Amino acid sequence: MADTKQAERKVAKLAKEIGAFAKRHGGAEGQLAYIGQMGTRIVLVGDDGEWGDLVAPSHAVAQSAAEKAGITLHESFDGDFAAKVRTGPYEWSRMAGIQIGGPSNNRP
Repeated sequence: MADTKQAERKVAKLAKEIGAFAKRHGGAEGQLAYIGQMGTRIVLVGDDGEWGDLVAPSHAVAQSAAEKAGITLHESFDGDFAAKVRTGPYEWSRMAGIQIGGPSNNRP
């Protein structure tokens, strides 16, 4: 019983965070990605192109939170959905740094 109540509280908390993100960004859509023992990543993309993510302890919790928040979920992160993401200089320098020797992930 305690596990069910704990899951319900986590769903409510995540749904509130998803709703707040959607409100700040004119709406939002999402995609769920299994990340192993850590749970499921909820990737959010706002209508303004801003993005973020949250981690749920399970796929069921992530699915329930997204449904409770009322966002559209996509099966994969590609096509029109991925094209909505707006990236800035930070993301591009991080991607380049990881791939071709740009800024390091680790600071001395």
